[in-house]
Amino acid sequence: MGLRLKHKVIVLAVLPLIAAVAAIAILVAMQARDLERQQESVLNEAMLAAKRAELQHYVQLAQTSIDHLYSSGRDDEATKAEAKRILSEMNYGDDGYFFAYDITGLNVVHPRQSELVGRNLWDKQDSEGLPVIQRLIAATVSGDGFLQYKWNKPSTGMETAKLGYVVKLDRWGWVLGTGIYLDDVESIRSKLRERMSSRIATTVVGFTVVGIVAALIVFAGGMALNISEHQLADRRLKALAQRIVTSHEEERTRVARDLHDGLSQLLVSVKFHLELARERALAGRDDVAEHITKGLDGLGVAIGEIRSISHNLRPSLLDNLGLSAALRQLLDEFHLRTGIVVEADIGKVDLLADEAGATTLYRIAQEALTNIERHADAHHVRLALASGGGAVRLVIADDGRGFDTSRIDHPRSGGIGLRNMRERIEHHGGQLAVSSVPGHTELSALLPCPNAKKGSMS
Repeated sequence: MGLRLKHKVIVLAVLPLIAAVAAIAILVAMQARDLERQQESVLNEAMLAAKRAELQHYVQLAQTSIDHLYSSGRDDEATKAEAKRILSEMNYGDDGYFFAYDITGLNVVHPRQSELVGRNLWDKQDSEGLPVIQRLIAATVSGDGFLQYKWNKPSTGMETAKLGYVVKLDRWGWVLGTGIYLDDVESIRSKLRERMSSRIATTVVGFTVVGIVAALIVFAGGMALNISEHQLADRRLKALAQRIVTSHEEERTRVARDLHDGLSQLLVSVKFHLELARERALAGRDDVAEHITKGLDGLGVAIGEIRSISHNLRPSLLDNLGLSAALRQLLDEFHLRTGIVVEADIGKVDLLADEAGATTLYRIAQEALTNIERHADAHHVRLALASGGGAVRLVIADDGRGFDTSRIDHPRSGGIGLRNMRERIEHHGGQLAVSSVPGHTELSALLPCPNAKKGSMS
């Protein structure tokens, strides 16, 4: 009888558990591989987009440097020679330089490979047999000016993938451009693949260990499993969900900090403008103020963009002064951005001790105002925040076109934002109610709060 019981335990508990863990491990590995490919694709596109913007700034700077010559209307060789000299001296980094060709493929500027100057490279091909110069010239005519090709890297002397950007100087018959080598992109992608592969292997090993340990526990415990284990699993699942929400907010804060570095191309442009202004000041030129102004304008744009991105990801007022001040600022920005009349009735609510609750209500208000701006076609918005009865209530109403609230939970509806709001508030034990008819839509979020004073809420 005891032997048969062991067999039953193995068949009914251990083996299904091992099979489930193995299936989950395989599924996680497959999903991780897919996520790796997606992340690699997104990272590659993001890095290329950043490099395209950087190249455009560089070429714009080069055009600015010779604009006084090109705009003068002079086409003599002395003028072109001066332009060639200026471009040849404008190097950046270890491998950054500007080049120029005429429309026949004759190289006129190449500071890192001076032996190419004066040679016609129309038929020059890379290791893949592609005509590089022909494609660069064609990119200025029929393309957007960007081209990926292979060229010898000065610092290594080896042929390396390169992203180039070229523009045409029509009157002189020149093609002016520069490029950035992409070996760093491939290096980052390789590191990402290695890191993801390591994480996948660790995850699979972890699942295997968990499966073995769980099987031993089940085998040893036998039929002692009961409803308490289900309750424990439920608590762990809720803790995991809370960890995901918390990690999401931490990631927003980290991204807000990291994005400061993503604006380097603007700052490089500012640096070049100021250096150019210094050089012209030393040369006694009278157009110094113009380049200083451009540099200051670019710096202002960079500062404004940093502040905007940082504020959108994590408003400092929410951490420093609390939910009420953050909501007032959010409404002010919404009014300035949309022109919609805003009525605020924000009471004094103490949620400083409950950071997660304050963040939840702020994100709900942020998402609701975004929906109003995008879809409601409203002219008036009212936001009320009040506390009482051990809870905090947030109410947002508008006079827009309304929508069908019965489709919020439909899988194919567009109500993802509203479902996210509901999941956020319900995680904290709160409730979300939405009512809508043409001309009036109201969203109400009720969040339990031990700090809220007992009494009636408006």
